[in-house]
Amino acid sequence: MSRIGNKLIEVPESVTVTLADDNTVTVKGPKGELTRKLSSDITINQDGNVITLTRPSDNKEHRAIHGTTRSLLNNMVEGVSKGFEKSLELVGVGYRAQKQGNKLVLNVGYSHPVEFTPEEGVEIEVPSNTKVIVRGYNKEHVGALASNIRAVRPPEPYKGKGIRYEGEHVRRKEGKTGK
Repeated sequence: MSRIGNKLIEVPESVTVTLADDNTVTVKGPKGELTRKLSSDITINQDGNVITLTRPSDNKEHRAIHGTTRSLLNNMVEGVSKGFEKSLELVGVGYRAQKQGNKLVLNVGYSHPVEFTPEEGVEIEVPSNTKVIVRGYNKEHVGALASNIRAVRPPEPYKGKGIRYEGEHVRRKEGKTGK
């Protein structure tokens, strides 16, 4: 039994959810608009400002897709109403980030600066030269951009230098010991 799939989705007043016949869902809100085609096996019912999802049977495939479909739809509703954000920290001597126009420019120990241009619906903020905030209404795009930024210089275990998520714990190693 899927506990997540059985949860109700509360739709805020500022968000409109439109269901098409082929399980294509369009969600509009103050932050933006998202459209996604969900699994045709799951039945989506909208009653006022509450959405429920039901599966046709208890076989393995239907149980597996039930919670996933509900999470995708809930993330769409939450994204267009509140939005999502990921914070990253740069740790290391000389490591810094700056914003030039719409682009993020990272200097993290390479011979060249690394540049990122966010796609539509995602914005990058640099409050200090060692902190980067990625914001947007699509959870997938925000997480993917934050992951790509972190992949430029992931934190290493000996000195802890690199780009990490805010609050991420980096497991440290001892290093060499003299005899």
